[in-house]
Amino acid sequence: MTAIIVFCLLSALLVAGKVLRTLVPLLQRCYLPSSVIGGFIGLAIFQGWPELVPAEVVSTVGKLPGFMINVVFATLFLGVVTPPLKKVVQVAFPQLCFGQILAWGQYVIGFSVVGFILLPFFGVNEGFGNLLEIGFQGGHGTVSGMAESFESFGWEDGIALGYTMATAGMLLAVIVGIVLVNWAARKGYITNIRRFDEQDKLQQRGIYTKEEQPAAGVQTVYCDSIDSLAWHISLVGIAILMGFGMRAGLTELEAACSSDGVVTLMKGFPLFPFCMIGGLLMQKLAQRVRVHHLIDHGQMQRVSGAALDFLVVSAMATIKVQVVLDNWVGLLILIVLGLALSLFMVVVVARRLFKESWFECAIAEFGQSLGVTATGLLLLRAADPEAKTCATQAFGYKQLLHEPIMGGGLWTAVALTLLYKLGWAVMLGISATALVLWIVAAWLFARKGWQS
Repeated sequence: MTAIIVFCLLSALLVAGKVLRTLVPLLQRCYLPSSVIGGFIGLAIFQGWPELVPAEVVSTVGKLPGFMINVVFATLFLGVVTPPLKKVVQVAFPQLCFGQILAWGQYVIGFSVVGFILLPFFGVNEGFGNLLEIGFQGGHGTVSGMAESFESFGWEDGIALGYTMATAGMLLAVIVGIVLVNWAARKGYITNIRRFDEQDKLQQRGIYTKEEQPAAGVQTVYCDSIDSLAWHISLVGIAILMGFGMRAGLTELEAACSSDGVVTLMKGFPLFPFCMIGGLLMQKLAQRVRVHHLIDHGQMQRVSGAALDFLVVSAMATIKVQVVLDNWVGLLILIVLGLALSLFMVVVVARRLFKESWFECAIAEFGQSLGVTATGLLLLRAADPEAKTCATQAFGYKQLLHEPIMGGGLWTAVALTLLYKLGWAVMLGISATALVLWIVAAWLFARKGWQS
């Protein structure tokens, strides 16, 4: 019965979010996702009228994001036939430099603020230093995936703080990002923009006309054998199983190699990066045996999108408000400095790094650096709605190299474990070194391109 209530409740919140976005012009202008609006509604209900929802239901809703993120990451590479690595690097290298500088810069800011301000004066947990990159780059999904890690290191409050950081990042990315797009249009930096007021009513409300409705994917198998959606969901399940097996195997290996059998490195290590690897291995195997045409990335995107919507609405609805209020100073400092870094990169650095379409390339990274990949694509679509520039291809290729590492990738997952083993000062040194290396790489490219 609890499962039924949870599913119906979250479905109602998503529908309510969509209805509100359809009716309220301000929400349309802010491009707020229905899942975020629904999450705010759920949070208001859970906090304002807790007697309306049984505690067991709220607890189950709070656990759902931790599962859904595995689905999202398992689908990342399923159905994607990757081009040769040389081509990916050549097209995406400046974009990759830009994204890596933002990500490592967030770690440098986080560890610096924690080590020099928040630890000595406010006594916060060291994990605070990871929140900026986890929440901004990774978003609600990555916070959900890291929940087990936060709990295993005795800092459950990190989950609520991470969700808050992710929500603030998404709101800032959309609001400030749209302001930047309009600024660039007035300055003449972009010419392909279609302003909000130039869209028809249905477009403003996020609804396709009947003539424009795109396909949700391609059916790759006959439904009399297995439904195509069931087939793709099953492949996602196998990718997650492979990820679970990899994590379990590495945990056992570490225990066997340890003199006392104690697991430290894999302690609390999240599952979702291994699910991503599982999906990638499945795709490579399918290509090797020439059956990759049976996996459609369009359907995988719909599976991922549905999982992400349910993830966001459930994550936001279960934020612990008191934890946020108790830590508002630290959160505010990180949010302000994180936003300042992203603005500096767009306004100052981008035009010196990118050879062409500098604003379109930069605004996509601005969106991702604050509010995950989907927000980056939203802002890129606002600046270049018909994909007439090189930015869409460069951003897409860059994700193949960036996402496995940062913004919910392997480094995001392992950084929290390393923090509690090595301390904030060592992690600051590692992050600063990586940041300098990427700055040098970007500077060399800006000077000589690929002719060096």
